[in-house]
Amino acid sequence: MTVVELKEKWDAGEEPFVLDVREADELAGAAYPFPVVHISMGELPARVGELPRAQAIVCACRSGARSASVVGFLRRQGFDAVNLEGGILAWAREVGLGTPQY
Repeated sequence: MTVVELKEKWDAGEEPFVLDVREADELAGAAYPFPVVHISMGELPARVGELPRAQAIVCACRSGARSASVVGFLRRQGFDAVNLEGGILAWAREVGLGTPQY
């Protein structure tokens, strides 16, 4: 999913389930302007039971690389998951968030 597609969903009143898999210290650098669930990639195997099975999960990180790995993991666990292409960097660049402080 592109950041533009995600923004369009939010603007249309939909509330996609967004899973931010960045580390806690990365969250201060840039945040999405809507509610997300934060579970770092390393914590995810132990916390996978906290995720919804009846809703698609949009996985996000800084650039889209870690979240792409998480999508593979979640799909193997039976979840409907998609990657947010380009992550928070693409959001900042394409939608407008300012410059992430990384």
